[in-house]
Amino acid sequence: MSRHAVFIAGAGTEIGKTYVTAALTRRLRERGSVLALKPLASGVAPWDDPAFGESDTARLLAAQGLPVTEETVTACSPWRFAAPLAPDQAAALEGRSVGLSAIADWCRDRIAASDGPVVVEGVGGLMSPITDAATGLDWIEALRIPVVLVSGSYLGAISHALTAAEVLRLREVDLLAIVVSESEGAPTPPETVAHAIRRHVSCPVFCLGRGASAPDDLAALLERAVGSQAERHFTE
Repeated sequence: MSRHAVFIAGAGTEIGKTYVTAALTRRLRERGSVLALKPLASGVAPWDDPAFGESDTARLLAAQGLPVTEETVTACSPWRFAAPLAPDQAAALEGRSVGLSAIADWCRDRIAASDGPVVVEGVGGLMSPITDAATGLDWIEALRIPVVLVSGSYLGAISHALTAAEVLRLREVDLLAIVVSESEGAPTPPETVAHAIRRHVSCPVFCLGRGASAPDDLAALLERAVGSQAERHFTE
């Protein structure tokens, strides 16, 4: 299986994962085809409801230049729930269940079938529950693809980002980069937060301001990463 994919994980919830994923998708799309996936999505209106336009899935479809149809929505986010809760809780309210093996297998199939890079966006924070027994970290470990960690710039973001980075290091996950996404009303600029984080990690740390496009260096880093994964696949 070709493993030309990256996972966008969060150091916390509501810190800009989708914003970063969409920005990276647009930049990679300038270089060729790209597939952006949000397998689990909570707090999502029906696809034909006008409110769906505010969903993470709608934003990722727009970044790929795709229309909102039942088919494109399902292809991007097969597990969608109405309640704005963790996926396991939102699924339970609807009498549904979700399993880690099904999520991981679906991701692997989409990655294997794609000719270009694949960007998989997680849900919540790194340790947020996604099933009754599994967390986002378990999902990452099941896929075994590199991670881009998204942090905010709010007060406390430095500690949250470094804690998440340390967990990934201890689990021997390939952390490609950390992206500091500007938090609204933050007391310090994202560059200050990024500088503080950079002193404690070995991976590159980037900033993404509101309304800004993904930095050239970050887009190039991802392009090299997915390219090297494909090369390893064909030479193994």
